[in-house]
Amino acid sequence: MPLTGKIYDIQGFSVQDGPGIRTTVFLKGCPLRCPWCHSPESQAFYPQLSWISMRCVGTKYCQERCIKACPKQAIKAEGTRIDSLTGEELQLIHVDRTLCDNCGECAKACHPHALYICGEDYTVEDVVKRVLADKSFYEHSGGGATVSGGEALSQLEFTKELLRRLKEEGIHTALDTTGFAPWEAVEAVMPYVDLFLYDLKHMDSERHQATVAVPNERILDNARRIAAAGGKLQVRIPVIPMFNDSEENIRATAAFCKELGDAVTVVQLLPYHNMGVSKYARISDGTVLEATPPSDEKMQQLKGIMEEYGLNVTIH
Repeated sequence: MPLTGKIYDIQGFSVQDGPGIRTTVFLKGCPLRCPWCHSPESQAFYPQLSWISMRCVGTKYCQERCIKACPKQAIKAEGTRIDSLTGEELQLIHVDRTLCDNCGECAKACHPHALYICGEDYTVEDVVKRVLADKSFYEHSGGGATVSGGEALSQLEFTKELLRRLKEEGIHTALDTTGFAPWEAVEAVMPYVDLFLYDLKHMDSERHQATVAVPNERILDNARRIAAAGGKLQVRIPVIPMFNDSEENIRATAAFCKELGDAVTVVQLLPYHNMGVSKYARISDGTVLEATPPSDEKMQQLKGIMEEYGLNVTIH
């Protein structure tokens, strides 16, 4: 049996996930539960039914297809919306998540792909072939491939083999990671990673665990070990209002990055945005953090504090 990994997206022409133009491979599954997560579909380790309301045609015929297709009777007609082009009132559906088992039968019946399964199995060769299709972009921009998540180290064997194969093809590799994984997992992929995109969320472990469900000691220790082993880190800090945007925490984070020395190529401040709000509604009836994004003035203030420590800091 070929080695497979569960992937929820492969994004070409990405300029946010490392240097140059890149192809980013997003793996499902993450041990953290960040309430502001902009990709909530990345958290679960299994495929999930997703529903995009604006794709829903809303006609009686179309609804009958998906409603009848569901063996659990989890899809019901509920609510309406107005078509922005025709002004016609269209009927919406509702997915009862307590009944849905993500079997995907409704998605097969949904012609406009308003219902679809998020998360598919890919072989390593499938992904390598897709990445190589964009190789000319990497060669002209200094880019490459980024393996992201979720937490890609949670699918260690697949991630390691994928990175190894990409290096064989001469592709620059980056691994976007929370750092929350056994050191043995990090060590296993290090020979095949040119750059770690490394998330730091809060320097206080108790606050870290209370908010994202895991402590931070392992994350900080792994960063130190990567630096000591000669790895390169692009530190990424999501700036979340009322969580980690205090001067005290920013100074503690800056001091930690300074401790890592030349291993840190750049520190990126990522201002909170609310893209995850609509995406969360596609896969769950629950709620996600909704906050006011930090102002430009606030971001410049935090950038200035970190630069006092001699760090190369950008606002992403």
